[in-house]
Amino acid sequence: MTLFLQSKSLSNGVSKNPHDFIKPNVVTIDVGGQLFQTTKQTLTLAGSNTLFSNLFNSSQQNNSIPFIDRDPELFSILLSLLRTGNLPSKAKSFEIQDIVFEAKFYGVEDLLVQSQSNPSQFEAFDLEKSMILPLSGRDSPSAIATTPFGSVHVSHGSKITSFDWSLQRKSTILTQFTAVDSLLALSSNVVAAGATDFSGLQIIDLEMGFVKKTLNWENVTKSGSTVQAIGTSPELLFTSFESSRRNSNSILVYDLNDSFKVVSEIGHNEIFGADLDSAIPSTKLNWVSSLNLLMASGSHSGPSGISGNIKFWDIRSGNLVVEIKEKADCFSDITVSDTLSAVFKIGMNSGEVSYIDFRNISSDTSWNCLGDSRKAMNVKKEGFGCKIENHGNQVFCSKEGELELWSEVLMGSSTTSKNGEEERIFKQNVLGRSKDIGGNRITNLGFGGNKMFVTRKDQQCVEVWQSSVRRF
Repeated sequence: MTLFLQSKSLSNGVSKNPHDFIKPNVVTIDVGGQLFQTTKQTLTLAGSNTLFSNLFNSSQQNNSIPFIDRDPELFSILLSLLRTGNLPSKAKSFEIQDIVFEAKFYGVEDLLVQSQSNPSQFEAFDLEKSMILPLSGRDSPSAIATTPFGSVHVSHGSKITSFDWSLQRKSTILTQFTAVDSLLALSSNVVAAGATDFSGLQIIDLEMGFVKKTLNWENVTKSGSTVQAIGTSPELLFTSFESSRRNSNSILVYDLNDSFKVVSEIGHNEIFGADLDSAIPSTKLNWVSSLNLLMASGSHSGPSGISGNIKFWDIRSGNLVVEIKEKADCFSDITVSDTLSAVFKIGMNSGEVSYIDFRNISSDTSWNCLGDSRKAMNVKKEGFGCKIENHGNQVFCSKEGELELWSEVLMGSSTTSKNGEEERIFKQNVLGRSKDIGGNRITNLGFGGNKMFVTRKDQQCVEVWQSSVRRF
């Protein structure tokens, strides 16, 4: 691509003061007939091998003013982005897609993403529903996968629809699944996808629309295996498999940096008779980086009610470090927060949020209920269908169609609870404006960039929640 369509000589009288153009650190650029002046330092902020980074060298070598046949107003916006790291207020007069297209031309889309969809800009207490992302077809979303800078992939029926970080570009591919139950973003264009009624975990290139690899697990009877959950650490991919006959389950660990080579297998169970504990496959996998352990959790509904287990695995040795068995008020959903150093759950019976501190975690540790602990014996199953996730130093949970935010209150001095542990105080807040509250039951929560993504039962769309201050 030719970067400069033409140039103007410095000696052609473009400026009344020629010294403006020969200052060692000043670069003059002609964009669409409008002159701009900036510094070499500002241009180099765009990074190497970009159009911006080549402007200074071109001006010095040719003793001329580089000319770019582009829109000067959009160039002005991107130059402000280089200077301040943020878009100027006048950018709101343009469509975001026009700015994205221009940023790609100049090679500074990464800077634009950092400015508009940076995770550090996430403001939990100021979230409100900002837009709706429509999905084609009649199927409701079954799973969502987000990336750190705000792009999102949504499975609905046999399709996966992707939205870029600006949420303006949309693409959809058709998969081999009847419905995708587990979805995890491995990069902006590659996902791991699995289903509870289809054998194998597929690594799918969404941009090219093909399956790069299929990962399988076989038990002793060589039967097929379905995917129950997917998780990841910076180097590893974790997949919970259950045999198609539902008589065995296991967790396989793959190397993300070595073509998904199997590193180890943990938690392999062959089920015999009425051994219900072994029959529970892991339906949620969370990597706990501060403990260097994998948390695997799953629950089961049986004749005596709902029971479950939470297991912490040492991947290096393959040993089970801690197992917490759930009987009374088993979790409806569960999450783990490195930032808050705790495991959080919503009780199936109570519908209340409870936590266990990392410092006190063991097989006989009791949960600290943040609500009414008497509801644990409730037979109404108030927690059915509730979701809980953490992001940053907050915990988000859904109850029917409403969203709650739990955050820790830092106390000036520590106090001790009845069980002898240091007491921690968490405060509950309801998210959203009055018009955002309510609606169909929430089925998925996801976080990417400065946004939260929400899906609801029987709704063929994705809600985007964002701070009003950060919205473009």
